[in-house]
Amino acid sequence: MKAEPAAQARLLDLQALDTELQRLDHRARNLKEDSESVELKESVDRIDAELIAVRTRISDVGREQRKAESDVDQVRARAERDSGRLESGAITNSKELQNLQSEIASLSRRQSELEEVVLAVMERAEGLETEFARLTSEHEETAARYTEVTARRDTAVAEIGLDRDRIARNRERVAADVPADLLALYDKLRGQYDGLAAAPLRYGRCGGCKLALSTVELNEIRATPADEIVRCEDCRRILVRTEESGLGPQAEQ
Repeated sequence: MKAEPAAQARLLDLQALDTELQRLDHRARNLKEDSESVELKESVDRIDAELIAVRTRISDVGREQRKAESDVDQVRARAERDSGRLESGAITNSKELQNLQSEIASLSRRQSELEEVVLAVMERAEGLETEFARLTSEHEETAARYTEVTARRDTAVAEIGLDRDRIARNRERVAADVPADLLALYDKLRGQYDGLAAAPLRYGRCGGCKLALSTVELNEIRATPADEIVRCEDCRRILVRTEESGLGPQAEQ
């Protein structure tokens, strides 16, 4: 394949732009803010679930507390009625009087037990309210961090997009200076060799695989016309001859 030396040199400009595009794509795929935002979103969702669970438990404990307090009120009311009957003197039968006194004592014990239950439930409710307040604060802080990191991520993505658009436009202009057949070969090799298709021959060394060419290979390149496309025998990338190639005078076209 043949191409003017100037067109071959444009391959290096094209390669530099493609390498920069590749770097930008890699950066876009590996933004630190991207992984941070995912982790923070997972934390926000986890805290949301915990808040729902605690809120449900608070509601359950609230019902339990109201039930326990209602039980205390019922026992207290019954004890007050019995005490009123006892103090009224209306009961004269000793057996009935003894039974009433026994019931009052039993109700007193039952009231004490139920009041202990109420206190225990209230302590649980207080603990849950404290936990709910802690989770709410944690949720607010985590959500704020998520918003901040997401904003930074979106800004970075937008900046990368602008850089990519600018470089892509430059690439179009440079690619227009490369013959179609050479450009097709370049694009094919770029797909085969991790995006690196053209490299300079600098001081007898391939800029692609970084290997030094043998004396025989260098002599063959010296004898190759300047408009002939040369490829590295080791990595098969396009070798672009420059003033730094160390070849001396080139063969005539």
